Amino acid sequence: MATLLLEPAPLEQPQLEGEIRHAGRWLVFRYASVSLFSLKSSRATSTAGKTLLAPTPYAVKMAFLDAALRHGLAESPDDLVRWLAAASLRIGVPRHACVTGTIQSVRQETRDVERKRRPDSPPYRSSIALREVVHHSGTIRAAFDLNTCSQELIALLLQAAPAINYFGKRGSFMQYASGVRQRDLDSSFTLPVDELDAGVTASGHRSMLDDFGARASFDALNSFSASELLRNVDRRFVETIVPLEVYNSGPGFTHYSLPGAML
Repeated sequence: MATLLLEPAPLEQPQLEGEIRHAGRWLVFRYASVSLFSLKSSRATSTAGKTLLAPTPYAVKMAFLDAALRHGLAESPDDLVRWLAAASLRIGVPRHACVTGTIQSVRQETRDVERKRRPDSPPYRSSIALREVVHHSGTIRAAFDLNTCSQELIALLLQAAPAINYFGKRGSFMQYASGVRQRDLDSSFTLPVDELDAGVTASGHRSMLDDFGARASFDALNSFSASELLRNVDRRFVETIVPLEVYNSGPGFTHYSLPGAML
């Protein structure tokens, strides 16, 4: 039986409610969570590690890179990675985020050391792992600083944004809602610690969020490439204030919310 291969439909320039024409420094895309979110820190182990509460700049940029390549929007992946690496991106968190966790039985690939010691070892062994998921109440927003974006990247972002349907771990589905241009960002957006003004306090908690490195290359970011991903070259970690505080907690859950947010 012949196999029919379907090419992705070409994307058209989205209508952004007319607001994209207004003056403003930030290009903000809004997404609604339609499933539970999960994204462990890049420095966590495979069996343990608390989930982050929202996507990182690295995860969002990878989503745009993936959408652009799937729909043929970028002529050169290397140019696109270079544009994204230079772009400043901040994440708008939802009003509420409730984390639930459980211990699950999993199958892990047997390590090479164990295979050498015991040649008859099975390819996979039983183990347990901590799994956490987040329920969002509110929207996730990705805000690109237009002062750091080339004109080519801006045009590509506008086309690719509606094609993105998940951030972070596969299955963390998102629904594109809209895109707007804003003069300023409010306190619901993440803020790198080194950009915090002296004498100004920000509510929330500090977390190390990953981002593209200044010299990131497509070959290093490509999961199917043998090239090694180098820290502070292809990927960097930025200490960031995430504006979510613990609101309530109990057996098996922790509820975070924006400061002053009411249920």
